[in-house]
Amino acid sequence: MPIVPDGPAYAGDQDDDRGAARLSGPLFREETPYPAPIPTLNPTQSPSQSPAQNHSQNPEPMPDAPQPAPAPQKKSAGRDLSAAIGVGVGLGVVIVASLFIYKPVFVGVVAVAVVVGLWELTSRLQERKAIKAPLVPLAVGGAAMVVAGYVRGAEGAWVAMALTALAVLVWRMTEPPEGYLKDVTAGVFAAFYVPFLATFVALMLAAHDGPWRVLTFLLLTVVSDTGAYAVGWRFGKHKLAPRISPGKTREGLLGAVLFAMVAGALCMQFLIERGSWWQGLLLGLAVAASATLGDLGESMIKRDLGIKDMGTLLPGHGGIMDRLDSLLPTAPVVWLLMVAFVGSV
Repeated sequence: MPIVPDGPAYAGDQDDDRGAARLSGPLFREETPYPAPIPTLNPTQSPSQSPAQNHSQNPEPMPDAPQPAPAPQKKSAGRDLSAAIGVGVGLGVVIVASLFIYKPVFVGVVAVAVVVGLWELTSRLQERKAIKAPLVPLAVGGAAMVVAGYVRGAEGAWVAMALTALAVLVWRMTEPPEGYLKDVTAGVFAAFYVPFLATFVALMLAAHDGPWRVLTFLLLTVVSDTGAYAVGWRFGKHKLAPRISPGKTREGLLGAVLFAMVAGALCMQFLIERGSWWQGLLLGLAVAASATLGDLGESMIKRDLGIKDMGTLLPGHGGIMDRLDSLLPTAPVVWLLMVAFVGSV
C-alpha cells in the first residue's frame, strides 16, 4: 500500500506556520534611557534603614530585557519517517512479489488486508461510538467478495455484497434489539467501504495483463500521494479543506495532479498493452481526484470518531485503513477507465 506517511500527508499534508519572527534585541530598544527610580519608603523598612539597604532586601523589578528572536522551527513530517519507509518498502516487496509470481497469492493478500481493515474500523466504531457492527459476517463476506470478484467478475462481487449485507442483518438479530438499526447500518457501510471497493482490484487482476494494471493503479496512487506531500510540504500556503484536514493545501493538490498525470502517461505508454500516453494523462488526473477525496473521506470518519489513526499495526503509518484510505475509492475509478481505454480482458 502507499508508503507515504499519512500524517498530514496528502495534498499539503503539513500545516505551514510561516510567521516571521518579531523584531527584538538590542537594535530595537527604546533610545530614551529609563529614568532613575525615586527612592520610596517600603512599608517593611524601618526608618533607620537607608533606601539602598531596603532595595537590597526588596529589589525593584528590572525593566524587561530584550529577548533574542526565537530560532526558526524546522518542518516535521509528524511521523517516524525511517519506520514509515521501512514498513512501506517491506509491504511493497510483498505486494509486487505476490502480484507477479502467482495471482491467487495476491488475491489472498488483498483479502487479508480487507479483513484487518474491517477489524480496525469496527473496533474504532465500538470504542468511540458504541456501534457494534458484526465483524464475523463482515470478515467472511468481505474475503468472499474479493475472491468472487476475481473468479466470477463484477456479477460475482455484487452477489457476494448482497449476501454479506443479508448476513449482517441476520447476525445482529441474535442480540437485543436496542441499537439494531445503527449497528446494521454501520455494518452495511463497512461492507461497501472496505471489501466491495477492494474487489475492483481483483477485477483488474483478472485481465490477462492484470498484474500490470494493478501495478499501474498502485503506482499512480502512491505517486499522487507523494506529489501532494512533497509540493504541499514545501510550497503549501492555501488550505484545501481546513475543517476536514487542516494540513492539506491547494498547492499539494496541484502537485498530486501533476505527478499523477506524468506517471499515468508513462505507465499507460510502457506498461499497459494498447495503452496510450494521452489516456495516462486522463487516468492520472482521475486518480489524483479520487485519492484526494478518499483521503478526505477517511479524515471525516476519523474526526467524527475523535482519533488520529485507525490503528497502530504499521509503525510510521498507523493502521491498515490509514493506508487504504486513498486506494479504496481509486480502485473502481482505475478499473472503469482501464476497461474504457483497453478493454476488460
